[in-house]
Amino acid sequence: MSNSKYLALAAVVASALTLQPARAADMPMPYIPAPVVEEYGGWYLRGYIGMSNQQFRGLDHVLFATAPGFTWIDTGGFSSAPFFGGAVGYQYNSWLRFDFSAEYRGGANFKALDSFLAPGPVVNTNDYTAIKKEWLFLFNAFADLGTWRSITPYVGAGLGFANVTISNFRDTNVIAGGGAYADTGSQWNFAWALYAGLAYKVTPTFSVDLGYRFVSLGDGKTGILTNLDGTCTACQPMYFRGIYSHDVMLGMRWMLDDGGYAPPIMRKG
Repeated sequence: MSNSKYLALAAVVASALTLQPARAADMPMPYIPAPVVEEYGGWYLRGYIGMSNQQFRGLDHVLFATAPGFTWIDTGGFSSAPFFGGAVGYQYNSWLRFDFSAEYRGGANFKALDSFLAPGPVVNTNDYTAIKKEWLFLFNAFADLGTWRSITPYVGAGLGFANVTISNFRDTNVIAGGGAYADTGSQWNFAWALYAGLAYKVTPTFSVDLGYRFVSLGDGKTGILTNLDGTCTACQPMYFRGIYSHDVMLGMRWMLDDGGYAPPIMRKG
């Protein structure tokens, strides 16, 4: 082979080696999806309103055990009542959050009716009425159970304290033309609650939810039960034992920051 042919072949090889990196650099890069940054911790505010369905274990007074022929005609119950509250909380991660709530529970009317035997014997009755209100303070923990089409089911539990107030207590004996009354009474109790509900995420930082709550509020009591003539027998309060409620709640929740959330990013060549 002549020298000119050798030189031509060397030139072709050198040109191929020179162009190969440039061609590799010009090739399009494949799409590489960036990792999705999950939503994580952030502070939030929660507000809610609701209606109660309240029940209790029963009225209690020392005179019930000594009244002859005592029996309940109507063991008593509370009317439904509105309540509202607010909470400050922290979203720990995508499924766990905590908050502290303060709530005012409006006046629920109470009625009950008993009967007993007066000397004679004559059947007499006591018609009881009262109004009950509470302040409720709870530390709550919620588990969010995954999100489907912006809807997140959740469950939760709360522990705290309730201040139960009984006012306007009246005991009316229509047959005997007498009765009794009691001043307002309040007491603090240990309280606990269980939650279940559905939250709908309207935006990344705003949600609405509809929930159910069972809450145990403890006992309530009046002031000293006093006859209308100013005397008292046994001179004890009237006790409302074991008050609890099945609540329906409508709430809203605002994240105070975006919780570190960022939408997925697709890298392009």
